[in-house]
Amino acid sequence: MQTLGILGGMSWESTAIYYRLLNEGVRDELGGLHSAPLLLHSVDFAGIAALQKTGGWQTAGLQLAQAAAALERAGAGALLLATNTMHKIAPAIEAAVNIPLLHIGDAVGEALQARGVRRAALLGTRFTMQQDFYRERLAERFGIQVLLPDADDMAEIDRTIFAELCVGDFRDTSRQYYLNCLSRLRKQGAEVAILGCTEIGMLLDTVENAPLPLIDSTEEHVAMGLRWLFSKD
Repeated sequence: MQTLGILGGMSWESTAIYYRLLNEGVRDELGGLHSAPLLLHSVDFAGIAALQKTGGWQTAGLQLAQAAAALERAGAGALLLATNTMHKIAPAIEAAVNIPLLHIGDAVGEALQARGVRRAALLGTRFTMQQDFYRERLAERFGIQVLLPDADDMAEIDRTIFAELCVGDFRDTSRQYYLNCLSRLRKQGAEVAILGCTEIGMLLDTVENAPLPLIDSTEEHVAMGLRWLFSKD
């Protein structure tokens, strides 16, 4: 296997999930003491989050592009950007390296397409929900119509992501709020729900009967990374 690079820390809570799932996937496939050959660059999320809030996407893109180039120099053969929101600046990363960026939107789109889904609800940060970089990729490449929560639900989902989930605070009240939101989206015609923030899966991982089937972007992205690793034996 070649080495897979991870751009993480956004947040480190979900990056830890990436690390565990990638290693579990390699162990399950190869057995014994096998684990995933990985390189990790973990950023200080406080600085990235501040740039998100102020619209400093170009600066954030430059920082992550530099980190990606460093991973390539260190020997990474492909990259996972372990966050949904920062795929907004994926073009800046792709322009800075000569190795593939395995795009989380493509991982989600392929999973939806394999299930025959045409209309999917999207939960994520307000940047992921409101801006077009994620929705348009799903629409243009996979023919997926994306349904969004209303403005009040968007605001509360975004608040809980940054104030609670990114710091490891998983509350029953927030879990129920998300489930109620999914019920409303089901009534609008959603067939499934995309957990389009890498922390949301940690909040809903104990839910057995969600109002909609859940597509966890973290799990789908990891699966894409594992397919790349096993293709490079």
